[in-house]
Amino acid sequence: LCSRLARLPMEDAALRQFLQEEFYAYQMLTSTRSATGKLTGYFEPVLRGSRRPSAIHRYPAYRAPDDLVSVELAGLYPELAKLRLRGRLAGRKLVPYFSRAEIDADPSPLAGNEILWVDDPLELFFLQVQGSGRVLLEDGRRVRLGYADQNGHPYRPIGRWLVEQGMLSPDQVTMRSIKDWAREHPEQSRQLMNYNPSYVFFREIADDLPGPLGSLG
Repeated sequence: LCSRLARLPMEDAALRQFLQEEFYAYQMLTSTRSATGKLTGYFEPVLRGSRRPSAIHRYPAYRAPDDLVSVELAGLYPELAKLRLRGRLAGRKLVPYFSRAEIDADPSPLAGNEILWVDDPLELFFLQVQGSGRVLLEDGRRVRLGYADQNGHPYRPIGRWLVEQGMLSPDQVTMRSIKDWAREHPEQSRQLMNYNPSYVFFREIADDLPGPLGSLG
């Protein structure tokens, strides 16, 4: 289908005929029966990595560290049932866990929690955004990673930083355009990623699942 589509002239009539011949069409409605809404996609990225760090594989994917503390407040404050606090203990005080910029500057508090190492920090960042993915090891085996926990900091989309800095206009922001910009400006890519203080930790999951794990697991 993809090769046929690539050979088609980009004309409405040809595209319409192709879609009618090869696909079934279904109308999607929201819960209120409206034909207007928001549709999002989800996929599992595939990264290249190793069980051991090297000059190529330098960027670790971490499991949830033991010092990451989660606080559930629903039992005492039902109105806060949707709020989950995460942090770490400093003496007897609960303080915010390390942000992305702090982990990048000094990863030593997470030493020993590495699951594996990958070759591209930007792809690792987007693996955290997606929440799960696969890592192709040097021997051909694949490791499947799923979401385990998060450092408690709010998620901030890095496309917003590019817009605020005047690097892209709002209508230009896509995953592809963000990646392209970061690769064209490697000296600023770390600043771009650190704009998002949220940091995701992973766990290894079974490789025989039929597809990526979404919000329902």
